[in-house]
Order: sequence, then C-alpha cells, then structure tokens
Amino acid sequence: MEARSIATRNSGRDTADYESAAPEPMTYTGMNGPQRAAVILLVLGEEHGRAIWQELDDEEIRIITRAMAELGTVDSDMVERLMLDFVGKLSSAGAITGSFDRTVSLLEKILPPDQVALIMEEIRGPAGRNMWQKLGNIDAVVLANFLKNEYPQTIAVILSRIRSEHSANVLRHLPNELSIEVVARMLRMESVQKEALDHIENTLRTEFVSTLTQTRRRDPHEQMAEIFNSFDRQTEIRFLSALDASNQESAARIRALMFTFEDLGKLDPAGLQTLMRVVDKDTLARALKGANEQMRSFFFGAMSQRAVKNMTDDMQSLGPLRLKEVDEAQMKMVTLTKDLADKGEIVIGKGNSEDELVY
Repeated sequence: MEARSIATRNSGRDTADYESAAPEPMTYTGMNGPQRAAVILLVLGEEHGRAIWQELDDEEIRIITRAMAELGTVDSDMVERLMLDFVGKLSSAGAITGSFDRTVSLLEKILPPDQVALIMEEIRGPAGRNMWQKLGNIDAVVLANFLKNEYPQTIAVILSRIRSEHSANVLRHLPNELSIEVVARMLRMESVQKEALDHIENTLRTEFVSTLTQTRRRDPHEQMAEIFNSFDRQTEIRFLSALDASNQESAARIRALMFTFEDLGKLDPAGLQTLMRVVDKDTLARALKGANEQMRSFFFGAMSQRAVKNMTDDMQSLGPLRLKEVDEAQMKMVTLTKDLADKGEIVIGKGNSEDELVY
C-alpha cells in the first residue's frame, strides 16, 4: 500500500489545521437524509417520537442528533413540505423486503459501480456498525503496519477513537520512537474538528478497510504457527533455528503465536483442574517425565500429596522414553487443552493482552 498521510492527503493539511466552514443556506433539495429525519423527529416531539428513537442504534442516534444540533432554523413551508413528502412515501410504500442483492440492485441505479462495490465490500468486511468499531475488530498487528507510515497526530486521533485495550495493542506493535510520539500527541490532544475527523474516517474507509477485505485477511505467521504446532519437537527446533538465521523477526512472531506444552503453565487453577480431570494418567505421566522442573511443580501443585507420589511412581515405572513419545504425550495435552478452550470449559490466558495465547 502506498505510504501517504491520511491527514494531509488531498487537502495538504494536518489535523490541527482544519477550520470550520461557514454553513450554506439550507434548501429543500439540498437537505440530506439525517437532516430530514431530524426535522421530522423535532416535529413529532418527545411523546410521539419516543418509539422511533428507541428503534435507532447508537450510530444512527449520533448521526441524527448531530444533524439536529446543526440544523438551524427551518421555515414552516419547508417543514410542511417535508412532512407531506414523508407521509406520502410512507402511505404508498406497502410492505418491503430488504436484502443484500436488492440493495446492490438499487444502488447500481443511483451510484457509480465502483462506489457501489466499495460500499457493499465494506459491509462484507470486518464486523462493526461504524468505521471506528470496524477498526476495533482488525488485528492489532495489521492495523499497526498500516498506521506506521502516517503522521503521529493522525495515529493519535485514530487511537483515541477505538477501544483502549485495542489502542494499547496497536501501540505495542508500532516502532518505539513513533509510539512514544503518538502517546505524547494523545496527551496533548484537544477536540478534533468534525471536518478533520470525517476526512480521516472517509480515507480509512476507502484506503484501508476496503483494501483489507479484498486481500488475504489472515496473518501468514498465524498459519505458520499452527503448522509448527503440529511438528514434533525436533522438526520444530530445526525450522525455528533456520528461521532465526534468516529472519529473526518472523521467527519471534511465530514463537509468540505458537501454543506449546510450556504454555499450559499459564492456565488458571480452575482451568488446570478441568484439564487434569479429563487427561488420562498415562499421558500425563509421559508428558511430565520429559518436562522441566517448573512444569512438574506446576502440575504437582494441583495434586494431593498422595496423588503426587502415585504420579512419581508411574513416571519411574515407565523407564526410559524416546523423545518422540514425550513429544506425542505433551502434544496430546496441548490439543486437549485447545479443545476444552473451544468448548468454553477453560480459558487460555490470564486476561492480560500480553499473556493471551493465540493459536
């Protein structure tokens, strides 16, 4: 993607340089949908308009209330024309059915094909009612890679509009100096003018989210981490060592995404007890026989003294084991843990975004 700044694109101005334009006189034909809805809801008032307000979602309420606040004076002739037009369309509409295909068919008669494709592709894209919610559903690494070529002020505006937890994850993946500058800008940030915010939002919509939905949505490192998880220990070490020599950054990313036997040490007490209730004793004994002292202590800490003695005896009775047998037992426990997590019976991770395990 071409590295250009959202904030200065087309306009040549940074976020802080925007100035509010003077409102133009309102005409009937010049009124947009939110403005017309605002007029109608003002006429209906609290009693008759309450039911309509209750059917709107948060984003629709935000759009209409903004239009209402900026409406100014609307003369009685325009109000009457709006109401007659509204009632006429309502009474003649009859029953209607909305669908994806029907929406496309309607828009293609009104808008250019490229614009229709962009709008509908966004609907297919990351879930969310508005652009900021969509950004909150995009992988932090992907978002950071896009934003790292933008001005710090622009990144600060964007991160101030999404969830704090997601902002923290994005900052963590930005270059160090850039992330520090972004934090400084966020601390000094005052209210952002509507024109600047709309410009950033529109550019994100056209140049990022739409592009993201047309390309591979999955980080290749995630796929490779799953493949590496399926390797035996010796093959895993061989490939990671080769990657360390040729591409240390990718090797580190894959290690961070892999879910290994040692990661079971991050289970909370309830999750550990659930795992130990379903894993068979022979598998546990084989897995622990090849485990380090820290992992043995972790599992032994969830057992009674008698159970620890029995498990130790079982491990000794196994005699020498091939490394492959230990790997198979440990991988069986990893797979079982993933299955339990998928069923919602245990939670992997401690709630801290740094400790979450992705697989």
